Amino acid sequence: MKKIIKTLKLHIPAGKATPAPPLGPSLAEYGVNIAEFCQKFNDLTKDKGSYTIPIRVLVYEDRSYDLQIQEPLTSELIKEVAGIDKGSGEPNRKKVAKITRDQLKKVAERKMKDLNTDSLDKAIEVVTGTARSMGLEII
Repeated sequence: MKKIIKTLKLHIPAGKATPAPPLGPSLAEYGVNIAEFCQKFNDLTKDKGSYTIPIRVLVYEDRSYDLQIQEPLTSELIKEVAGIDKGSGEPNRKKVAKITRDQLKKVAERKMKDLNTDSLDKAIEVVTGTARSMGLEII
């Protein structure tokens, strides 16, 4: 078994990885082939639209790596479902939209594998908290 020397957590726009900062320098530090990484990431995410994709990169001693791609950011999924461009700058004072429990359930079901729970109810609570912090009213 290969020894992991670093686990990197990054957020990269789907299909748009480039060797430019911040990606290039963070991978180069551990000797990862940046061009190969960008090609692999872009191929794996080209069908994910304009989402920002959270990824986990496990870098091994021999400079090889494993790439774990997750579902898009919860906030981006909520914005899409609620039909808004951005959240509120003052979420407790200014509400920007309303979202239903069914819409939250859809987002929670999609994010389920990335959350640290096996319970759909708990996943819905996590997504609800994100929606509230974005200034959405739950109806």
